[in-house]
Amino acid sequence: MRFDVVTLFPEMFEPFLRSGVTRRAYESKQVDVRLWQLREFTHDAYQRVDDRPFGGGPGMVMQAQPLSDAVMAIRADRGDAAPVVLFSPQGETLCHDQVERWSHSSGAILICGRYEGVDQRFIEAHVDVQISIGDFVLSGGELPAMLLLDSLARLLPGVLSAEASHIQDSFNPALDGLLDCAHYTRPEVWQSPEGERKVPDVLLSGHHQNIEQFRRRSSLSATQACRPDLLEIARARGLLSAADEAWLSSLK
Repeated sequence: MRFDVVTLFPEMFEPFLRSGVTRRAYESKQVDVRLWQLREFTHDAYQRVDDRPFGGGPGMVMQAQPLSDAVMAIRADRGDAAPVVLFSPQGETLCHDQVERWSHSSGAILICGRYEGVDQRFIEAHVDVQISIGDFVLSGGELPAMLLLDSLARLLPGVLSAEASHIQDSFNPALDGLLDCAHYTRPEVWQSPEGERKVPDVLLSGHHQNIEQFRRRSSLSATQACRPDLLEIARARGLLSAADEAWLSSLK
C-alpha cells in the first residue's frame, strides 16, 4: 500500500520512518510512504501557501491552489484515484476498526494541515475523508499522520516480532473490543518503594485455562474501571458471556 503525505515539514517524518519495529514496514515498502513538500507547488517567489482569512479573524488559512496542485500531481504519479484524507477536528475519531480497514487498503493521500485551517473550497473539491485523533487541537496534521501510519503498519504480517502481538491489543476484535489485560515480567518479586510486589500466582502455575480466565477477568476489570463505554458496546453485540457478567457484578 502507498501513502503520499503532503506536508510543510517532511523532515518530521524521517526519524519516524527509521525508528521502532514499524520501520520494517516502511523499509520493506509494505507501507510505501512518499513525502511531498507543499511549497514545491506554489507559484510565487516566496513559496507562500497561506493567506489572511476573508471576513477577518486571527490566524492564517492554507490556500486551496497549492494543495490542489499537489493532489493532482500525486494522482498523476500514482495512476489511481486514492482517497484524500485531511486530519481535522471535524473528522471521525480514529479507532481500531478504521485502522483495520486502512491496513487492507491500497493507501491514500494524506493532507497535513497547518495554521488556522484549510480553505473550505479545497475540502469540498478534493477531500474524501476527514480524520480526528481526539477532542483537542494540534499545530498540524503531521503527528496524526504518523499515528495512522504506525497503527496500521503494526497490523501487517512480518512487522512485529511476534505475529500474534497485535491480536491481544486493546480494542482488537479478538478481545471483543475491550482493553488489554495487565502484564507482568521478571523478577517474580519486585521491591517497590512501598514494599514487595509479587506476580499473581496463577501466571506462574502453568495452568493455561486458569491463566486465560485471569487475563479475561483482568481485561474486564480494566475496561470497567477505565472505559465502561466499551463494555456497553460489547454487551450490545452479545459478546459478554454469563461468566463475564458474573465477574463484573462481583466487582460492583
